[in-house]
Amino acid sequence: MIPRYSRPEMAAIWAPETRFRIWFEIEAHAMDAQAALGVVPAEAARAVWEKGKFEIARIEAIEAEVKHDVIAFLTNLAEHVGPAARFVHQGMTSSDVLDTCFNLQLVRAGDLLLGDLDRLLTVLRRRAFEFKDTVCIGRSHGIHAEPTTFGLKLAQAFAEFQRNRARLAAARAEIATCAVSGAVGTFANIDPAVEAHVAKALGLAVEPISTQVVPRDRHAMFFATLAVVASSIERLATEVRHLQRTEVGEAEEYFAAGQKGSSAMPHKRNPILAENLTGLARYVRGLALPALENVALWHERDISHSSVERMIGPDATVTLDFALVRLAGLIDRLLVYPEAMRRNLDRLGGLIHSQRVMLALTQAGMAREAAYSAVQRHAMATWQEGGSFLDRLAGDSEVTRHLDRAQLAAEFDLAYHLKHVATIFGRVFGPGAAVAASAA
Repeated sequence: MIPRYSRPEMAAIWAPETRFRIWFEIEAHAMDAQAALGVVPAEAARAVWEKGKFEIARIEAIEAEVKHDVIAFLTNLAEHVGPAARFVHQGMTSSDVLDTCFNLQLVRAGDLLLGDLDRLLTVLRRRAFEFKDTVCIGRSHGIHAEPTTFGLKLAQAFAEFQRNRARLAAARAEIATCAVSGAVGTFANIDPAVEAHVAKALGLAVEPISTQVVPRDRHAMFFATLAVVASSIERLATEVRHLQRTEVGEAEEYFAAGQKGSSAMPHKRNPILAENLTGLARYVRGLALPALENVALWHERDISHSSVERMIGPDATVTLDFALVRLAGLIDRLLVYPEAMRRNLDRLGGLIHSQRVMLALTQAGMAREAAYSAVQRHAMATWQEGGSFLDRLAGDSEVTRHLDRAQLAAEFDLAYHLKHVATIFGRVFGPGAAVAASAA
């Protein structure tokens, strides 16, 4: 985590103060459950809540000596609780505290990320309807293909991030487990009722079976989901980058008064936010692989996963949080240029209607191969020499035997490509969405 790409709300989840506070709550709730079972005195449980404190600097000083973070925390806690502290951590092992805490932090981080996605979806929906019927060229392989609308581009992004939200909600639910099962997960020295009590108190589910550690396939799915979300961020950012290219010029990041694009060239207006998002997405994706490799631990437990998670937990969630908020802002203020879109549509002299002409010729009785050959011949000539595709077709007697100029011209109508836009919007946003958007 670095401040440049961190938002305070997410960074706070990973602060030492938050981590140790969760550790304290796990231990204190466990003491309550132990007292209810008669394992520890009720006054000891009360003493933990009433006197329990910790100091980060003191914990770090103790850890420097004992080389164990949980023991350092418990030692510092005991300095405040007094004699009753001998009952703290009864029957528990370090992973009970560490794993339950880590899962709770991921849950809280997941909640923030879900909120980020909701805000992004709101922006994408609004702007998709704004440009629902704004015609632009669709590209395949980077080459002009057939007309689409800018609204459809944004609707596709909305649908993708809606799927991402569902994936993240499922990953958040899957990671929301608590394990307080003692050494090797057998509950030999602690009653399962303690785990159930702690889980309920923290808003988590009981881990059905742990091996001293929570199974890491849960974490692998969580971080893999973050990686998929990051990939979707990059896909949309890449689209913006391409559309902002000088030769395209169909959309552009907002450029504020006084903003500078280049230290050398005063004229530059660069897609810096989209490029930044591309880099952040690559970083988040890179953090998924270590999480996948953490699944295979030795026997009931080792700590090969621990060092990895101390880094990827905060780094992945903080970075993705920042990226989602930045993307929402980028799309919210994105400058869109319909006139440039229209110029690009006309750039190839009507070649974008080649499929319609070919299909019309086949409907009029021409063999498909012959139709393809005739249309392609005039398309290539138009591409290389310029001029009007329609004029070339209308001057070919082989073509006009089947379609006259007026019939050919009818196949060049852009409105033809918009006839199912409302249907697609209905699929993405719901059947009544178009009407509701119009009323708004």
